[in-house]
Amino acid sequence: MIPNLRHPRTYVSLLVLSLLVLVPLAFNSPFVYHLFVLICVYGALATAWNLVGGYAGQMSLGHAVFYGVGSYTAVLMTINFGVSPWIGMFVGAAVSAVLAVAISYPTLRLRGPFFALVTIAMLEVVKLLVVHQGNWTGGSAGLSVPLNIGLPWMIFREKLPYLLIAFGFLLATLWVAWYVRQSRLGFYLVAVREREDAAQAVGVNTTRVKIIAAVISAILTSMVGSFHAMYLTFIEPSAAFSLELSIQVAMFALIGGLGSVAGPLAGTVLVLPVAELARGWLSSLGSGTHGFIYGVILVVVVLTMPRGIVGQFGNRVRGLVDRLPRLGTITEPKVTSQLHHVARPPQGEPILKAEHLKKNFGGLKATDDVSLTLHSGEILGVIGPNGAGKTTVFNQLSGFIRPDSGSVTIAGDGGGWLSPASPNAFARAGVGRTFQIAQPFSGLSVLENIMLGAFMHTKSRAEAEQIAREVADLTDLSALLGTEAKSMTVGGLKRLEVARALATRPKVLLLDEVMAGLNPSDVEKAIAMVRRIRDSGVSVLLIEHLMQATMALSDRILVIHTGQVLTSGSPQEVVTNTEVIQAYLGKGYESAKPGAGGSERQDRATKTDAIRVQDGKGYQSAQSA
Repeated sequence: MIPNLRHPRTYVSLLVLSLLVLVPLAFNSPFVYHLFVLICVYGALATAWNLVGGYAGQMSLGHAVFYGVGSYTAVLMTINFGVSPWIGMFVGAAVSAVLAVAISYPTLRLRGPFFALVTIAMLEVVKLLVVHQGNWTGGSAGLSVPLNIGLPWMIFREKLPYLLIAFGFLLATLWVAWYVRQSRLGFYLVAVREREDAAQAVGVNTTRVKIIAAVISAILTSMVGSFHAMYLTFIEPSAAFSLELSIQVAMFALIGGLGSVAGPLAGTVLVLPVAELARGWLSSLGSGTHGFIYGVILVVVVLTMPRGIVGQFGNRVRGLVDRLPRLGTITEPKVTSQLHHVARPPQGEPILKAEHLKKNFGGLKATDDVSLTLHSGEILGVIGPNGAGKTTVFNQLSGFIRPDSGSVTIAGDGGGWLSPASPNAFARAGVGRTFQIAQPFSGLSVLENIMLGAFMHTKSRAEAEQIAREVADLTDLSALLGTEAKSMTVGGLKRLEVARALATRPKVLLLDEVMAGLNPSDVEKAIAMVRRIRDSGVSVLLIEHLMQATMALSDRILVIHTGQVLTSGSPQEVVTNTEVIQAYLGKGYESAKPGAGGSERQDRATKTDAIRVQDGKGYQSAQSA
């Protein structure tokens, strides 16, 4: 994937980047050349770090370990085997990739500060290993790079070749960051960063995508480290495996704007020249003065621009750039989506089975031998008093809770039955779900949120977008596709969750209180939407406290009480069932015997109406909606 050079954003970006070479050429000063080499190097390192820290939201503070591995591998191969650093850097990148997998697989399962602490520990461990292997690493004294002048050895007398190579590494790193952000992997990383549970619900293997990001970041960091070692002509453990370096590149990305392509470079361009000039001008005041400058800039940016430079000014700049003319005609590729091409059993055949589900939380039996079957083309409503175990059953049906015993199986495309073992496996087997509390990816637009679901079956961004637009039509979201998810109403967020699940092309859709908190007009829209979904061939299982909607929509209702299936049947059969009335109203209802002027039939009708209005206003009006 190559950026469209005719688009204003592309050619303006290239013109701005070219200043990193043109400005030093204009000044023709060794110091200016050195400064811009550093800008390119640290801009590339910060961009590489941003793949993990910005896109995936994993705060790695030991990222310099890959920089050090790349530096030492290239230098050691040059010293001991006479191998060109152009080859050594790829060997270092391979070693760094293996190390990234070894570190990431166990540690990326951690969240919050624990992951950051583990990465620091890994950095210190590797640094100590290098120090104590002094017979071939040079130990704490370090190693000098052989001064073999020439392009094959990446050693030059002039600064310009170094600048051109550093600029090439920066361009390559920026292109990788842009490519990842535009691809399915980039969408998945943003989803993992914002809401990991919701990401699993659309089929994302969260651990896998984080490891992929860590490996790509490690390779880029290692290769830039190899070049930087040749530029410095000397390496030693405390500098190559430096915690300060890790924090520095993370700070550049934070100041510029985490998760954006241009943010890390913007932060580097703002901070690095100021710090380097301060190092030269204020060094007489004491060592570490430049660190004070870093700190002041960081505090000012965090207080005034919490989203970073790009987050603060990005939209304005993009708006101005988009007014510029396009160079020629840009044609968008036409794609044909396959939204409805999903194999499903014939109407009425079982499509999802839960058998003898049991789940205990300590001494509490959340589910106790629950079994249910959902048929193709059916809407199954699950009701029960608060605390009955409905949500636990729901989470077991989608893989978010594993039962202590029992099984959940889904009809496969080949005629057999599948038994998924994780939430993303359930999603890929054809089970889509929503959440009781809406979990949108707030940093993305409505269109991008729906595309996240569509990416489960395609790698093509264009096809994912086409599927998203089709789903938006089905869920009344077409007019809101460009809106940021965080600015939507509750009703809009509920429909967005349904749309995101539908974009995965599910066989079964699990709806968890999608009408809770909605106003009457939104409830009518939601009822019509669920019917359209059923008519499109998707079987629906819904948990809903709004009895109005449940009775209007359900072909069959399952009642759960104290973790067990109380009864099941048609809506009319359920609301007139004595056990159901007792579960909702309590055993005390027996004392409400018909009195003077009343009859047993009237008494039963009164209790039935009470069930209907436990959470709603009746359902007769909804049946004709």
